[in-house]
Amino acid sequence: MTAVNRLRPRRSCLAVPGSNPRFLEKAQGLPADQVFLDLEDACAPLAKEGARHTIVDALNNGDWTGKTRVVRVNDWTTHWTYRDVITVVEGAGPNLDCIMLPKVQDAQQVVALDLLLTQIEKTMGFEVGRIGIEAQIENAKGLVNVDAIAAASPRLETIIFGPADFMASINMKTLVVGEQPPGYPADAYHYILMRILMAARAHDLQAIDGPYLQIKNVDGYREVAGRAAALGFDGKWVLHPGQVEAANEVFSPSQEDYDRAELILDAYEYHTSEAGGKKGSAMLGDEMIDEASRKMALVVAGKGRAAGMSRTSKFEIPEA
Repeated sequence: MTAVNRLRPRRSCLAVPGSNPRFLEKAQGLPADQVFLDLEDACAPLAKEGARHTIVDALNNGDWTGKTRVVRVNDWTTHWTYRDVITVVEGAGPNLDCIMLPKVQDAQQVVALDLLLTQIEKTMGFEVGRIGIEAQIENAKGLVNVDAIAAASPRLETIIFGPADFMASINMKTLVVGEQPPGYPADAYHYILMRILMAARAHDLQAIDGPYLQIKNVDGYREVAGRAAALGFDGKWVLHPGQVEAANEVFSPSQEDYDRAELILDAYEYHTSEAGGKKGSAMLGDEMIDEASRKMALVVAGKGRAAGMSRTSKFEIPEA
């Protein structure tokens, strides 16, 4: 199977109804890192078949430069899934980066999608293994099995939290997706988010937070996105153009943190070198840095570089 860089920028993952040509066209001009063309919840049952062909046309003829291109198919408990995958991948495989599989409940559902993708790629003469899989966790069974799901295929790139269906599946007492249920003083989503994050990181996958449905409340979006970003999530869904900028900002490091991370990397490289005295730890200003500091700085610097940030400071070799 082909070696592929699965760690693509995904700060903002824009949902676009696959049955709406106007929205498909508009999405191409928005600064979202990822766009997923939806055949599932955003498509009425009677519109799904036509939407497959609309999506193929949009992928083949649209300008998606700089974006990760994803299609969300219907889940395996429906009768639409196999035809979604076959029509979209046979029709637009070379212009597609990932298939998103919703409502994943066990590892075998990911394995089944992997096998189907492989057969299509071989039949069509496409590069085998290039198309990735994104797995969406939307109920208790999926969360309980998330470790096995994360290990199910080398095609996997992300584990995604689907809050609306999840909240319904556990009988959570709220009707506002992503907001805290009344009567619970702590963060009701902390365990779920951490569980997904641990499974993702254990298998070198990205962790993505799901949608915030109050699309005009950008401050509310920022707050919920900030919670996921603070834990270490890589990005969040956006349902409206007004949320894109907020997602890109929240899931990028601040300029100060980015500069600091790059300085730590430069300082550590110098101090551990022959010229720097081969030290295992050293001081950078008032802070001691070591190998653990380097690893933490690498994460922040990597996110900043992926976001296209530029440094505003540079490392100066200390005077003897």
